[in-house]
Amino acid sequence: MEKKLLLIVLALISQLHLSFAGKVKSLESVPDLENEMYLTVEGYPCVRLLNLSGEIGCANPGREKVVAPILRFKSANDKLIRSSAFLVSSDEMKNFFVRVSNDVNFAQKVAGVLVEFGPEFQNKSSGFSPVEKFPQAEFASYKEVDYDWNPAGSGIMWNRYDFPVFLLSENSTLILREIADNNEKSNKAYPVDVAEFDLVMQTTRAVTHDSETCLKEHSCLPLGGYSVWSSLPPINISSSKPSKPILLAATSLDSASFFRDKSVGADSPISGMISLLAAVDALSHVDGVHELRRQLVFLVLTGEAWGYLGSRRFLAELDMSADTVNGLDSRLIEQVVEIGSVGRGSSEVGTTFFLHAEEDSSGTKAMSSAFQRACDSLASESITIKRANTTNPGVPPSSLMSFLRKNNSISGVVLEEFNTAFTNNFYHSHLDDHSNINSTSLVAAASLVARALYILASGDSDLSVPDFIVSSNTCPNHYVGVFLGSPSATPYLKYVDDTSRFVWNFLADRTAIPRDNMSSCAGDCSNAGEVCVGAETGSKGICMISTTRYVPAYSTRLKFEAESWHVLPANASDPMGMVDPVWTESFWDTIGLRVYRVQSPSYDHFVLLGGVAVTIAAYIAVMGTRASFIKALKHD
Repeated sequence: MEKKLLLIVLALISQLHLSFAGKVKSLESVPDLENEMYLTVEGYPCVRLLNLSGEIGCANPGREKVVAPILRFKSANDKLIRSSAFLVSSDEMKNFFVRVSNDVNFAQKVAGVLVEFGPEFQNKSSGFSPVEKFPQAEFASYKEVDYDWNPAGSGIMWNRYDFPVFLLSENSTLILREIADNNEKSNKAYPVDVAEFDLVMQTTRAVTHDSETCLKEHSCLPLGGYSVWSSLPPINISSSKPSKPILLAATSLDSASFFRDKSVGADSPISGMISLLAAVDALSHVDGVHELRRQLVFLVLTGEAWGYLGSRRFLAELDMSADTVNGLDSRLIEQVVEIGSVGRGSSEVGTTFFLHAEEDSSGTKAMSSAFQRACDSLASESITIKRANTTNPGVPPSSLMSFLRKNNSISGVVLEEFNTAFTNNFYHSHLDDHSNINSTSLVAAASLVARALYILASGDSDLSVPDFIVSSNTCPNHYVGVFLGSPSATPYLKYVDDTSRFVWNFLADRTAIPRDNMSSCAGDCSNAGEVCVGAETGSKGICMISTTRYVPAYSTRLKFEAESWHVLPANASDPMGMVDPVWTESFWDTIGLRVYRVQSPSYDHFVLLGGVAVTIAAYIAVMGTRASFIKALKHD
């Protein structure tokens, strides 16, 4: 009997070996086994952000991972038995989150959300913008804050969601669609493919649900980064000559999105930044810039999508005469030209841009005249410039608001692609990518801006702009990020994001005074007025005379002291600071998303009993074999 049992066990083992021989060869380690069991999904998370009054964004509801079966949103009904991870198409996203906000019963059934990658949605859609119809209306320099600048705005980005949300990559979308379809076809509770969300925020663990408390408990960091300014020609700080009035050309480099790492902002605001940099390149080749009546200053701001952090901090640094703005005087700023969204100005009939101003003053009239002269000098009937409709309440959401709130006597205009409302249907969304702009519009804007700035600074209109701007198929992320380290005029470069570093090096190079003998550098330069241009990790730069500076961009309600951030009391003399939300971003350990198959509890019980039976059988076989060997030895 014992021999028969032993033969049966050996036969079973041999069959298992033959059946899984291929698997054993491929599963050589625990990671191999995990890769076989789990499918890691590529995606972009919506994360938890905080302000002084609460939280927005997404996170797991507790400290544990969330596991839920995958179900298509369009297949969901009111009789859902269990919480599910909903697969939502791009065109369903707005309606889904509106339903979550309005239907408590449905919201309780949402364990997680997977948003499909959907470029085809851009072509057939009337628009998708997760921010308000008047973005950042609380900072407006006028009272009509119910105006709809952004008709596609839904405001869903500003709500708090106690469940994880991921935007899927193109490849992951195809995989998850198939998995959701299989779950639906099976029409059974088990087996089922589930999504496992790892989106646990440190503010959830620390129970810190606003910016002030999370900064005290060190569970978050403030949003921010570094803006860049430069002057053409470089400013001689030691000169005894009276300073010239300043013509400030500004744009911004950060965007926002429902998904942190998909804040591309190709049209709003990167098209404006590209056009300004191209204009600077053209102006850098003009002779006699030292003779200009006005000092040209170029300002590229970050943090504007989150309470105009960059422009407000820039003005605060000017008030404090900080090292970051050494050589500038806010009282000398006469005119401000802001380049906004200009990537969609072209159409079949030509390219049209609009100038927006707060009021029809003599200063803004002169600036409008300069832009019209610049347009006429292009000698192109396909490019036109128009004044925005006078029925508009004022300038559209822009950095110029910060300057006007600070000093309403400043003459300022904003160059935009639209007249009365945004033509960018994907403002501050993940869909505002390279396909949402065209290079023809960028080239036209750069040419127009370069000539207008030259006319405003000198009165001359004879200037050419190189036609070198092309569209790219890939766009980097332009989310502002969090402020790392202590604010400094010479920050640790690894704490400065890639776009800001590129802008700094570009402006420093284009606005520098050419010299015959230029020395190499790896950091600081020894001569006064010189900066090290082009130095990166592992490569040296060149010392050049240029007035190009980093300016910290973070809330004016924050102070960095004793290696930590502190919230300052509201100051009545700073009206924009009074309404500053003070945005922060939660820490997290890891963020992950993976899919695997779950069997029914009865199946698990069966496997357990099978394992116990095999263990008992193996024990009996061993004991029987041992007894047989003992008997054989005794006979011998």
